[in-house]
Order: sequence, then structure tokens, then C-alpha cells
Amino acid sequence: MNIRTKRRWIIIRDYMIGWTLAFLFLVIVRGIGTIEVSSIHFEFKEALLASFIFGPIFGSISGFVQNLAEHRYNQRVSIYRLVGFRLLYAIIFLLFLNFMVYVMVTQFFGEAKGFLAFAFEPGSIPIYFYILTVDSLMLLVRQVNLMLGENNLSKLLMGKFYKPREEERIFMFLDLQSSTEHAEKLGHIAYSRMIQDCFNDLGVVIENEAEIYQYVGDEVVLSWILKKGLRHQNCLNAFFSFKNKIHKKKDYYQANYNCLPFFKAGLHSGKITVTEVGKYKKEIAYHGDTINTTSRIQGKCNALNQDLLVSQQLKDQLDTTGFNFENMGSIPLKGKEKEVVVFGVTQAIPKSKKPR
Repeated sequence: MNIRTKRRWIIIRDYMIGWTLAFLFLVIVRGIGTIEVSSIHFEFKEALLASFIFGPIFGSISGFVQNLAEHRYNQRVSIYRLVGFRLLYAIIFLLFLNFMVYVMVTQFFGEAKGFLAFAFEPGSIPIYFYILTVDSLMLLVRQVNLMLGENNLSKLLMGKFYKPREEERIFMFLDLQSSTEHAEKLGHIAYSRMIQDCFNDLGVVIENEAEIYQYVGDEVVLSWILKKGLRHQNCLNAFFSFKNKIHKKKDYYQANYNCLPFFKAGLHSGKITVTEVGKYKKEIAYHGDTINTTSRIQGKCNALNQDLLVSQQLKDQLDTTGFNFENMGSIPLKGKEKEVVVFGVTQAIPKSKKPR
């Protein structure tokens, strides 16, 4: 199972858990110490069983729709279409829910009234409102999770970032080349659309287990836990996967922006501190010399005429199979007393593809 598929299954899993808990909450609130207005009265144990059956079913449907919506977002569908898509889903979802419950009560409880009468009987409207509210809240939680980074919301709620703690990580600074020239030629609106397209295409690095730490103007900071970044040479492959993605869409970029965006990057590894910062705007922040060094390494790409520069410290930790490393020597980095040895990295051409 690749990373993208695994990520989609995680979304479906989270929605299944969320809907099951939502149904259990409804059962407890309506089933203990209250009287049902509707004609169908569930015993508390039966309602609990129904929650564990239908929670995963509706959760899997919602998770599938969320995956579909996020995929369409990456294709930059207008916000109006997304809202319309979500509204259409909510209507279909409620109809499906009603139909499933109607089938269940007719089979197990002998309900004889018609479907429309059942769907709009007393007490049904609050249930529909509850379902739409739960769906909206789960969508909101998902968006917050995307803003903070995958799985960081749960860690933040559990207080894992409240106190600074040390981690060993790999960082990559990706910077758009000739950004000033592009902005002047395209204008601010078209330039911003191009940046949107580039950063949407950057989603390909998820396959390499990359975490997108920050967007800073036309620059992106990627990060890996050391083990994940070294595994399968993820930190190197991420750069070339993104580069190849842009190249495959060169006709699109030429047609829309009359240019082909080009990024250069610097890579470095080391210990950093991660912590929660901010009072009115929470953010998970990384601090330490590793980040500063990575930024300085990326800044040397133009001077050394390299697309990707890697520190010797990281190179020594990597499996170098499939890549060519050119020693660029020791270079001084602003703010550091000791010089840093860096290597230019290119993909090795397979023997079968070498020109004869």
C-alpha cells in the first residue's frame, strides 16, 4: 500500500470513528431519561448496537466523500462548486440515511407507514439538523488538521508540544527561482495562481512521507523525522518527484503562464526543538541551528550552479544508490563560524537509458 492510499484509508478510519462516536452520543442523550416523539422507539441496547453498525457505514461514506473533495480541491475547483458539491452530498447522505433506517425498522420493527411519512414524522427534523451539524464539525476538524499538518491536531490537543522537546529531523528549503521576474511579467494575480498550482503539485511529496512545515511566500519548507527521511531516500526522491511533476505539466504552465516554474533546494539534518507557540494563533514551530543551516545551504544553489545541495552530514547518513554526488567543497555560511561541506545531487541515469 503506497503512502497516498494509506493516507486516504486513515481519513476514512477517522470518519468511521467520528460517526460512531456521534451516534453513540445521540443514543445516550435521547435514550436515557427522555421520551421519543417519533413513532419508532428503540431500546437503549438496540440503539447502541445500531450505532456500532451504522457509524462505520456512514463514516466510510463521509470519508470517501472527503477524499474526493480534497482531490478536487487539488485540481483547484472553485469554492462555489465545492460548496455545491458538499451540499449535494449532504442531501444524498440524508436520503440514504433515511432509506437505510426505514429498511431496518420495516424489517425488524414491522413499521408499515410509507417512506415519506416516515422521513418527515415528528422528531425527524432535529435528527437531520444533528447529522448536518456533525458532518460540518468533522469537516471543520479536518480542515484544522490540514492547516496544522497531518496528525498534529491530536498531538496538540494531548499537549505533546506544550513543552519544548528535542527531535532529530531532516529539513528541505525549496525556493522558486526568478520569482521577481515571474511576478513582474505575470502580475500579482496570475503569479499567485501559478504559486497555487506549484504548491498543489507539491502534494506529490506526500508519497515520500514529507511533512509540509511552512509556506513562506514562494518558498516551502519540508520536513521529515530522520528515520522517515532516510527510508527509501525519501528526502532526495521528494525533490526529484516534484521536479518531474512540474516537468510533466510543462504544457499546462506554458499555456497558462508562458513559463515553466523551477525550484532549487537545500537539505540538511540535525537536532531541533519542536514546541507550540502563540497565544491567539497557535502554531507548531521548529527552532534550532539545523533550520538556519538548511536555509543558508539553499541560498548557495545559484552561486554553485546546483539544483539540489545536501550537507555532508546528511549525505553520510543516506544510501547514495541511484544518485550522483559532486563535492562542492567547504563553503562559508552566514552566521556560522565553521564552514560546511556540501554536495550537489543529481539522479543517476540507469545504464539501460544511457545514450549509445
